[in-house]
Amino acid sequence: MSIIYADSVFLRRPLEANSYLNSLPAVNWLKEHRLMLDTPVTFLVGENGSGKSTLLEAIAVSCGFNAEGGTRNFTFSTRATHSELGEYITVAKRRYPRDGFFLRAESFYNVATNIDEMDEEPSFSPRLIDSYGGVSLHSQSHGESFLALVQNRFGGEGLYLLDEPEAALSPTRQLTLLGEMYQLVERDSQFIIATHSPILMAYPGARIYELSENGIASVEYRETEHYQLTRRFLENPERMLRYLLET
Repeated sequence: MSIIYADSVFLRRPLEANSYLNSLPAVNWLKEHRLMLDTPVTFLVGENGSGKSTLLEAIAVSCGFNAEGGTRNFTFSTRATHSELGEYITVAKRRYPRDGFFLRAESFYNVATNIDEMDEEPSFSPRLIDSYGGVSLHSQSHGESFLALVQNRFGGEGLYLLDEPEAALSPTRQLTLLGEMYQLVERDSQFIIATHSPILMAYPGARIYELSENGIASVEYRETEHYQLTRRFLENPERMLRYLLET
């Protein structure tokens, strides 16, 4: 039986009338529906601006994670740019995870900096970076540091929220991430991921939610625009490019 920590998401109170969040169809959908997270891996997909990162961030904040990323113990803040949605939603939980992490591609640099800064402070405890592979995340490429995080810091029995992890990963490394995810799910972990990657979306048995102007809908992998557009391009790139460039 799969372990589920975050069971569902719903709005616990009405939004302020003048909130910009009212302009997001995905948020308006939540006013009448509950978003179920009843599979070990859930993907949030959609066009830029559809609200998938905003929703994932709100889930993370509601679960006690730092809005800029990290574990629940991270409290740094470089700039208050997160939305207020986390103040309005509730994440219903079946049980509490032993481990957890919120990975944001856009602010992972800040997380790496905060780790280095904390290790520079006098302490009798082991270095924090030892939990991330022992090498400063800044001394590695963006993709290497992402994988170092997953392979060393993610210990299982955890809730892991990833915002566009493919941003730093080659197709080969995305396949590596899929393998790491599978091993972590086998160790009682749950993933909620906002992504554009048709490679990551192929995770077997995952639930895919598509955020669009119509709200939020559960879709099959091969029904996603990401899969269909990528497939059409790879089957005949010359035709697609000719059409694109001529129009």
